[in-house]
This record gives sequence, C-alpha cells and structure tokens, in this order.
Amino acid sequence: MTNTTKYAIYRKCTVIGKWLLFLIVSFAILFPVYWIFISSITPAGELFKKPIDYLPDNPTLDSYKFLIENVGLLSKIGNTILIVGSTLVIGTVLCAMAAYGFSRFRSKWISVAFAFILATLLIPEVVTARPLYEFMKKVGLFDTYPGLILLYVSSVIPFTVLILNNFVGKIPISLEEAAAIDGANFMQRLFHIVLPLMKPAIATVCIINFINCLNNFFTPLYYSNGIQVLSVAIVQLPLRDNMYGVPWDLVSAMGWIILLPIIIFVAVFEKQIMDGIMAGGVKS
Repeated sequence: MTNTTKYAIYRKCTVIGKWLLFLIVSFAILFPVYWIFISSITPAGELFKKPIDYLPDNPTLDSYKFLIENVGLLSKIGNTILIVGSTLVIGTVLCAMAAYGFSRFRSKWISVAFAFILATLLIPEVVTARPLYEFMKKVGLFDTYPGLILLYVSSVIPFTVLILNNFVGKIPISLEEAAAIDGANFMQRLFHIVLPLMKPAIATVCIINFINCLNNFFTPLYYSNGIQVLSVAIVQLPLRDNMYGVPWDLVSAMGWIILLPIIIFVAVFEKQIMDGIMAGGVKS
C-alpha cells in the first residue's frame, strides 16, 4: 500500500469520524428540544404510555390553549417583550457610550472604574439579593417595571461593556482625527464614525443579551410579585387533576414558548454571534 493510498484512507477516516462526532453531539443537543416540543402537543393522558410514541397519535394544541385562557400567557409575553426590549435599548446605548469612553480616554481612575465594572461579573446574584431587595423596597421600585428594567440593565452592563470596549479599541483613531480635521465635533464623530463601525459588535451583544434576559429566572422571581415574565411562569403553572402531579404537558408548552425565539435568533444570527465574540473578545 503506497503512502498516497494510506493518506487517502486516513483523510476519509478523519472525515467520517468528524461527521460521526457531529451527529452524536447534534443528537444530544437537539433531541431534548424535539422531545419538549412533542410533549407539548401530546395529550396529557398519553405522555407516559408504553411503548413510547416519538410521534403523537393525536397531536393537540390544548396545552397552549390552556396557557392562554387560564395562565395569562399573552400578558406574560407582553411583560417579557416590554422588559427585555427596554433592557436591550437602554443597555446598548449606555454601554456603547461607556465603551467608547473607556477605550479612548486613559487615566488611572478610568481604569479603576473599568476594572470595578468587570469585577461585578464575579459576584453571584444571591450575594447581593438581600440588601438589594431592601433597597428596592425603600425606593419604591420593588415589583415595578422601571425597577425590573433597571435590574436587567445592570445585569447586562459588564459583559456588554467588555465586548464593546475591545471592539472600539480596534477602530483606528485616525478616522476620528480625519473627521475632526474636516470640522466634525465630538458628537458627530461618535454617531457618524464610531457607532456605524460598531454595528457588528452591537448586533452580537444584543443577541446574547436577549438570550440571557429571556432566560433570567432569579431577578423577576425575587424582585417581583405581580409582574410575571415567561421564565418565572414556568414554575407557577396550575395543577389540574392530581395535586401532587406535575403538568408536564403545560411545562413542555411553556418551555417551548421560551425556547422558540432563542432557537430562531441563534439560527438566524449564528455567524454574527461568533464573529462579534471573536472580534470583541480577543485583542490583536
């Protein structure tokens, strides 16, 4: 057997091995998602029958109808859109301006402030929960939309500033100097030169922050009673026939409603997510 033949066999085996690994990992990731969807359209009485049906004999949307009529699903979706949407807009604007300042202006105290913001990533939410709870109560922000939006925004600031700061650092300052020579003031340079070049990184952090905010469970659970979002509603589903039984059909339906927008976002913007992380997370 010649070296050329051995090399060809080796390449074929490598390709086959990669595809096998890809299929195994894909199955391990996608099968639970598929099972959640199938469970959400399977009648409650058929969920645990044997043998298992990987395709329901009588698919139904009763679980989704029950959520809309008895759980207030539409109001929870509205609360989620309002809070998450406001968080993305406010957080992105603030962090873009902060990232520009941290990247372009250098001093000892600015570096300390930047390090302090990044250090908050190391503090678990449960550590600050009690004092923050008392503070929110005293200032009248507990169980309010502004209070929840403020908490959501504060949770996305460290990561967003980190990514955008590194991205701004890669934009040549000579572009701003050229614009200044042509008569552009600071605001014109910021909004007409820097921010348009930051679009890939801004799109990336918006997508990642959208996923993180949608999955945020602790904040709306601990700092709100009346305002409910989708991530909390999944643990507040009503019991039906058996008071000790978990309504898995409703849990699956609610889980799928939470997963679907995340799946769509990741599928559509996967390239932007990876490019933005690589561009903003690694300095050349």
